[in-house]
Amino acid sequence: MGAPRGLVALTRGDPSGIGPELALKAWAALRADATAPAFFIIAECDYLQNLSRRFGLDVPLATVAPSEAAAAFPRALPVVGPQRGVAGALGVPDVADAAATVASIETAVELVHSGAADALVTNPIAKEVLQRAGFAHPGHTEFLGELALRFYGRKARPVMLLWSPTLAVVPATIHVPLAKVPQLITRDLLIQTGEIVNADFKCRFGLAAPRLVFSGLNPHAGEAGHMGREEIEIIAPAIAALREAGIDARGPYPADTLFHAAAREKYDVAICMYHDQALIPIKTLAFDNAVNVTLGLPFVRTSPDHGTAFDIAAKGTADPTSLIAALRLAGKLAKTDA
Repeated sequence: MGAPRGLVALTRGDPSGIGPELALKAWAALRADATAPAFFIIAECDYLQNLSRRFGLDVPLATVAPSEAAAAFPRALPVVGPQRGVAGALGVPDVADAAATVASIETAVELVHSGAADALVTNPIAKEVLQRAGFAHPGHTEFLGELALRFYGRKARPVMLLWSPTLAVVPATIHVPLAKVPQLITRDLLIQTGEIVNADFKCRFGLAAPRLVFSGLNPHAGEAGHMGREEIEIIAPAIAALREAGIDARGPYPADTLFHAAAREKYDVAICMYHDQALIPIKTLAFDNAVNVTLGLPFVRTSPDHGTAFDIAAKGTADPTSLIAALRLAGKLAKTDA
């Protein structure tokens, strides 16, 4: 029998970063809120208890089975997972923690697949630390695509969405050097991205006819070919193909005029050509409440829109707003995904 709708599995992230602290603060903020999803964290209970004491948070914890998490949530932060210990210190990550960080993600996906949880929220990881331990993926998004195949037997094409009530953006290319972007932008890539965004905005965000806009790659969207021909030869034909398939897709538009208030009223999501073209505007407009959502997966995954913040991890001053938003959105999307 599956878990109550909206029960969220939260990974620990890098234990030397702010993720565990944020989990404690998020539980304190949501425990009595009947509109918020219950969640459990896959982490080391002793480590969390020590953090709670260190930062004066006074958060009770309960080591539970996933099936017990929803009932435990009002009285304590439910903790699921092994007691491996943590090698790193706050603000000073250790490669010895990498295996447990990866295992937390794998366990969370397995629990969602089994029905023990309804959605997954991932705390921030330190990609460089994981890669030194042999992690073969650029980041969470790509790894979750592999886990979709492993647990669901379904090949997935993950698409990164950054969502907030103010703005939603998708980078068509993600963690790649800027110099490689023009070669990676293809008609097929943009069509597939548009199709996945359209499908998930329909089935998970509940929009009957999502409005998609595409940015150009070049300044002024190429200015009729005078500053590049990608808009003419690649982006516009992809948009035309999407429109022929019945998807409300428009563009390409100059990126420098796509994100002001009047422009944002005319679309539901902007598909941009590269990482910073998408993430700079949303982190400027909605830094504290933006949520990272992975589209194209057979399960719901969200995460806070920030990193490990090693520089403040030992201070106890981390703001849980983005994690709380990620938990709320995961619970909401899980219900529409039922």
